[in-house]
Amino acid sequence: MVGGAGPLFRAPRTDAAFKSRIIPIPMTTKRIAATLCYVRSGGRTLMLHRNKKPGDMHRGKWNGLGGKFEPGESPEECVEREVREESGLKILDGRLRGVLTFPNFREGEDWLVFVYTASKFEGTLGVCAEGDLEWIADEKLADLPMWEGDRVFLPWLERRGFFSAKFVYRDGRLVGREERFY
Repeated sequence: MVGGAGPLFRAPRTDAAFKSRIIPIPMTTKRIAATLCYVRSGGRTLMLHRNKKPGDMHRGKWNGLGGKFEPGESPEECVEREVREESGLKILDGRLRGVLTFPNFREGEDWLVFVYTASKFEGTLGVCAEGDLEWIADEKLADLPMWEGDRVFLPWLERRGFFSAKFVYRDGRLVGREERFY
């Protein structure tokens, strides 16, 4: 228990339909740490349409800004660097909103993602090597092609508090999830 809040995740389901969706995780799983930031301003969110990089596992999808940690970085250093590299903007008020896990998201890789929002920034929006940047009206975000789990957690960014969630994908489809709010 954490501060009397109970276990981090619900007890695992045991019914046959759920068990048939469980993905075996190889013992040689590599852990990938990354950040994801939703930069917001005036009812719009800066999104990245991943359409330029050959072989990109996110190709064709819209994401917030972010990427993998470099050696020795804190989550804050990573998110600030990634937003700057991808957009040219320097975020001034990055706020950690939650943590997401994606077991075996890519073959042999478990992803741990620190999710941020930011509404204060400086600089000029630049060109991104990974795709096209666009300010999208918040009410239109759900209309964009994105990972199914993103549609689940994006509304959580409007809530008070912190979230932790696990999203399980198989063959690019969301097959299970668990979440907790603090």
